[in-house]
Amino acid sequence: MDLELSGKKALVTGGSEGIGKAITRALAREGCDVVICARRPDVLEAAAKELAAETGRKIVPVAADLTKDADAANFIRKGHETLGRIDILVNNAGSAPGGVIETLSEEDWEKGLQLKFMGYVRCLRHALPIMVKQGGGRVVNLIGNDGVKPSYWEVVPGAANAAGQNLTKALAGQYGKHNISFVAVNPGPVRTERWAGLVAAMSRDMGLPYEEADKLAPASIPLGRIAESEECGKLVAMLASPLMHMVNGTMIEIDGGQEKALMDRLRDRP
Repeated sequence: MDLELSGKKALVTGGSEGIGKAITRALAREGCDVVICARRPDVLEAAAKELAAETGRKIVPVAADLTKDADAANFIRKGHETLGRIDILVNNAGSAPGGVIETLSEEDWEKGLQLKFMGYVRCLRHALPIMVKQGGGRVVNLIGNDGVKPSYWEVVPGAANAAGQNLTKALAGQYGKHNISFVAVNPGPVRTERWAGLVAAMSRDMGLPYEEADKLAPASIPLGRIAESEECGKLVAMLASPLMHMVNGTMIEIDGGQEKALMDRLRDRP
């Protein structure tokens, strides 16, 4: 199937590694030119160079810390200037510390909400007027299944994700009249550069050896494994397609049907 993405112009936050890099690769393979941002210029520039060589598309890096409104504004402005329009905005940058409430600091909560939620808000505030003026656009928000499948060892990600999911639905109602549609993608566990750190946090908070903690997530998923970044990238490319424009104000989980209660049962098993 032709996704009709050839020639489209996309912005992807957090595009230097993990899911964001996989999304950028998937969009570029379908014919999109992409401007990506991340906080570390060296990693960002290396990723842009690699993906441009691999796909033959324009991949432009713009260093940005999305906890700062000026950086978010600069990323959207430079992306628009470079590409001429913004057909697709993929909000993906951001992570939130895992852990139970007893081990989480005020700083942990602030860090999670500032990047995982407010980073999305900042980019949207600057990108939506451009999309309105050009007559339409598509927003794909990468959020996470913690917002709809809560777990007490991931309360910060869960809070940030629930806020992002609410925002996605609210803006879909507001901006539909401008031909701008929104969809949220909610990954479960995904094998990225961050996965080892998340397992370490589970090991700490659940009092389990690392090897045992690493088995919990796959055991809670009927398919028996966590997702790969490329699977998320392909889903986002499909949802970014004009063919999917009517999929508006909804959420799609990509978590293999995860049942998080199984993780508790496995942890508590004698």
